[in-house]
Amino acid sequence: MEEKIIEISAVNPVELFGVNDVKLNLIKEHFPELKIVSRGGKIKAIGLLSDLISFEKKIMLLVQHIIKFKELTESHIDRLLFDGDTEFKKQLNGKDEILVFGNAGKIIRARTVNQRRLVKSFEKNDMVFALGPAGTGKTYTAVALAARALKNKEVKRIILTRPAVEAGENLGFLPGDLKEKLDPFLQPLYDALYDMFPGEKLNDYLDTGVIQIAPLAFMRGRTLDHAFVILDEAQNATKSQMKMFLTRMGKHAQFCITGDASQIDLPKNQPSGLIEATQILTKTKGIDFIEFTGEDVIRHELVKKIIAAYDKESKKEPSDKK
Repeated sequence: MEEKIIEISAVNPVELFGVNDVKLNLIKEHFPELKIVSRGGKIKAIGLLSDLISFEKKIMLLVQHIIKFKELTESHIDRLLFDGDTEFKKQLNGKDEILVFGNAGKIIRARTVNQRRLVKSFEKNDMVFALGPAGTGKTYTAVALAARALKNKEVKRIILTRPAVEAGENLGFLPGDLKEKLDPFLQPLYDALYDMFPGEKLNDYLDTGVIQIAPLAFMRGRTLDHAFVILDEAQNATKSQMKMFLTRMGKHAQFCITGDASQIDLPKNQPSGLIEATQILTKTKGIDFIEFTGEDVIRHELVKKIIAAYDKESKKEPSDKK
């Protein structure tokens, strides 16, 4: 057995080990053959030499990530230590892609492999579908791209829309005028925008129509020129609504359609326009499809586990279910 001591003084140990060593314990799970002990700004590991060499390389990969991106989540640790995820590792040596400097100087960048694919796709395509489970940053990345395009004067306006459909609720039963009824459905879009723009500037953009947030039904009859347009929760658009929306595309416009086919809230007899669109438009030049997975989840670690559990259940044959 060999012993190796690794210096991590380049970063705050808490950033690597986590509070109460929660991150260190996750790292240990990836190296069950080693005995690992943390001592201030050092890690001592005991085991076979070949395992120690691999362990040191991956610890330094985590340290580099903290230095470059100023954060290290449990999700990052899983991806960086998983041998098959070479594409994620390669980005450490590439350009530090900052999408936009948001409110109060917040740095907003693509954080996962598929978020980066979404960013790259818009360099070649004017219409991109971002598909996958909740918590993967599909909408947030799309809003960041829209904010960057507006700040760079590549577009004149941002238009954000979603179907006013939610499970178990009916707009007519909600209190208030039409805006008050609709705002709860659009709140996630407001939340993302407040990260991208100072409050006063955002309110000015909303008042002047530079940024517009509206239900999908309000898009009918419009031609959307010089705009970055996002259709969120597209799985709840009907077939006719989806066709209507996609044909609103005007000159010098970019469209991003985000959705999760596993969370359709339409009535059972109402097919999803998102599913139909992915079937019809797959081979259409100028349109791209980015598939997000549970590996892209950037919310609480439990979200990734919940998605995996539901995916496993959905793949069971009817005969397996009781």
